[in-house]
Amino acid sequence: MKITIQEVAEKANVSVATVSRVMNGNYPVKEETRKKVLEIIEELNYIPNMQARELTQQKSSTIGVVVPSINNMFFPEVINGIESYIKTKSLSILLSCSYDDSDEEKKCVNNLFSRNVSGIIVVSPNTKTIKTKFYDNISEKMPIVFVNGTSQNTNVSTVSNDEEAGAKIALDYLLDNNHKNILFIRGKESYSYDVKESVYKKIMVGIGNFSPDNIINIGEGNSDETVDNTADFLVDKLKEHSYTAIFACNDFMALGALNACKRLKLEVPKDMSIIGFDNILLSNFTEPKLTTIDQNMHLLGNNAAMLLVEKIECQNKYSKKIILNNYLVKRNTVGSI
Repeated sequence: MKITIQEVAEKANVSVATVSRVMNGNYPVKEETRKKVLEIIEELNYIPNMQARELTQQKSSTIGVVVPSINNMFFPEVINGIESYIKTKSLSILLSCSYDDSDEEKKCVNNLFSRNVSGIIVVSPNTKTIKTKFYDNISEKMPIVFVNGTSQNTNVSTVSNDEEAGAKIALDYLLDNNHKNILFIRGKESYSYDVKESVYKKIMVGIGNFSPDNIINIGEGNSDETVDNTADFLVDKLKEHSYTAIFACNDFMALGALNACKRLKLEVPKDMSIIGFDNILLSNFTEPKLTTIDQNMHLLGNNAAMLLVEKIECQNKYSKKIILNNYLVKRNTVGSI
């Protein structure tokens, strides 16, 4: 049977209010009394009723986190970063997955809102959802933080990598290795992909080698089918054109490009160079090891949690924007021609 706070109070010969004060640390209690209560708590293995505590304090100890996928290793790393910070604030996570779908993302956020979480972090919010102004309304009632997303709404805090600079680093590295016929791979409805595509277009126009046909949209970019879908798209595409390099918007797509090259018996990087984006753990275990752009995944999550706690503590009155730097991870999938 679960031990109650009343039983702890009776065993320690103190009031329920005193036990509550010892546990919350919000009121001074005599050191002798505090030690005695803590000893009884440990002896009885008392676990507080969080729901009752939240009702008393009129504040939830849970935050909501919405991700488009749990299959792409990028998102679990961001979640780890979030959790490592909120643990220091005695908060917990309620996780929800939108499966890269705008309507599902709205359902996730509304469901978390109905559960009275203290705030919500949305990782890589769907651009379609943002355009509907859905977050303009919800952010007035609930602290919201975006990870790798943008909003014109000043009531949403954001933390992101400088993906524009990261994309430029990737493409400059390919150009430095004499690649000009570069294929660009992206997914659907993502601010992150839009930013990288914009950089790609600008650079390719600048060297006089831009063609819309060199941009491939493989659909969902974060599902467990992304790798195979990318490979399927590329097998026919690489047969038709004389590309020497591929820039993929994330490492899942880059892995698909690696598989397509294997199917076509193209040697990487001798026959084809590939660069990804994210630096997920798996990118270091492929053969050859994947050259990619590091996205500071843990740091993204850590900063997002910090911003959300700040918004909760200031009662959602202020917002901030944090931009992190990317860097190139040179491995074995880019060669010179």
